[in-house]
Amino acid sequence: MKKQLIECVPNFSEGNDMHIINQITDAMKTVENVSVIDVDPGKATNRTVVTMVGEPEAICEAAFRAVKKAAELIDMTKHKGAHPRFGATDVCPLVPVSNITMEETVEYARKLARRIGEELNIPVYCYESAAFVPERKNLATCRAGEYEALGERLCSEQWYPDFGPRELNEWTAKTGATAVGARNFLVAYNVNLNTTSTRRANAIAFDVRERGRVKREGNPITGKKVLDENGKPVMIPGTLKSVKAIGWFIEEYGIAQISMNLTDILVTSMHEAFDEVCRKAVDRGIRVTGSELVGVIPLQAMLDAGRYFLRKQQRSSGVSDKELIKIAVKSLGLDELYPFEPDKKIIEYILEKEAGKGKKKLIGMSLTDFADETASESPAPGGGSISAYMGALGAALGSMVANLSSHKRGWDERWEEFSNWAEKGKAYQTELMKLVDEDTNAFNRIMDAFGLPKKTEAEKAARQQAVQEATRYATEVPFKTMHLCYECMFVAKAMAEIGNPNSVTDAGVGALAARAGVMGAFLNVKINAAGLEDKVFAADIIHEGKDVVEKACRLEAKILEIVNSKI
Repeated sequence: MKKQLIECVPNFSEGNDMHIINQITDAMKTVENVSVIDVDPGKATNRTVVTMVGEPEAICEAAFRAVKKAAELIDMTKHKGAHPRFGATDVCPLVPVSNITMEETVEYARKLARRIGEELNIPVYCYESAAFVPERKNLATCRAGEYEALGERLCSEQWYPDFGPRELNEWTAKTGATAVGARNFLVAYNVNLNTTSTRRANAIAFDVRERGRVKREGNPITGKKVLDENGKPVMIPGTLKSVKAIGWFIEEYGIAQISMNLTDILVTSMHEAFDEVCRKAVDRGIRVTGSELVGVIPLQAMLDAGRYFLRKQQRSSGVSDKELIKIAVKSLGLDELYPFEPDKKIIEYILEKEAGKGKKKLIGMSLTDFADETASESPAPGGGSISAYMGALGAALGSMVANLSSHKRGWDERWEEFSNWAEKGKAYQTELMKLVDEDTNAFNRIMDAFGLPKKTEAEKAARQQAVQEATRYATEVPFKTMHLCYECMFVAKAMAEIGNPNSVTDAGVGALAARAGVMGAFLNVKINAAGLEDKVFAADIIHEGKDVVEKACRLEAKILEIVNSKI
């Protein structure tokens, strides 16, 4: 069964005293199998946003210990800050990351909320998907009036907490309340302005946020509020869906910001929010100077931003992830206030770094080190990893010709055509690069299986099963390499036919490298399949492998014919 992962993003009402902040995060780290991947304190907001990832039970335990420690160290009767808040641990949302549903995440959130309320005697409101009633789904509604209104709300019939005390006493006055929720991935994102005016920043925030602004009679600022039949203010919606926003002044940097929560980046992405704020700021005589990411972000969001800005420039977006991230950072001004460090801000990179501690990855080596490791007495990396790498190089050459073609003078109207080919080549390259390490991992799994004990009949049976499972996997990995190497040859073919004629030999070399990857991977398929007890599976995979080899050889001949005709 695949490991379930959730993210937890607790916000604590302390952003200045690192001694307190460190004690809270240290409490999280006492739980095994929890990775604290980001700690982001804000002085002006007097608030720290922490991000941790792990298995559900471990994350809930770490969150509980952090809430307990925050309640001991933070006194809400003395708290001041620019950000809305009503508790020492103000919010504690759980976010499904992988192999877990929202419904399951909701159950964990409610269980955590109950435990905080009953064991720590802290008032708890469940919000977003964990809300028990629709009226409490919105965090802003649960937190209305902030800490200052908490005493009245705790004992009210409508707004008493879901769990914990229903009164403001000496203890709850100190701890405040906590909102525990389950929600989709949220990006906390601030846009920097060349003004110090909070009022003007708020005006822009009201322009863009989904809720918008209150409708007024006559003067849009000072006019009388327009009310509906229930006596509630009528709202003029903003331009961005799934966006919450306010304006504030950050004394630390001497600027006003639009502080946004992008509650669904599939609806409104970071780059779309940035561009819309730019447009609305210009309308009000203000200029956007950059932006700030609070906490972490999925890799895909950064790659999408890079592609978006490249396509606006009519440039090929089939470039490396590193280049796409660089374009995104520069275009969004994410490094204006302090350096943007991808390995500390992009969630996949952080988890990869955590998982790779103490492990040697082949694709992280220099060319020289990789060649030396291959030549060493160690049996891995071997032919399977080299085959995947040859395929990756073949795909990379196809992308190179596509990128050169998209920038060729006089071919400006064809940039998108070549950009699409470059992206295809890059996708094959990315998958094949993963298989460089995966082939070696598959070999190591076989060695580990052979190393299992075999003293008893039960141990022998378990060992034999493990050997067979590892051998099957070691057959499937190079089989996948074969297919990817063959498929990436079509990029080389297209570039030989329609690409920049000055680079036609590069397309030819790409085809040669990819076909070599097919042939090399097939050798590994055959030798590993020979050790399988499931002879039907072995025969089928070898038969299909032969078909791929034949098609790759025919395609290679066709590509070389095209290349030679143009030399």
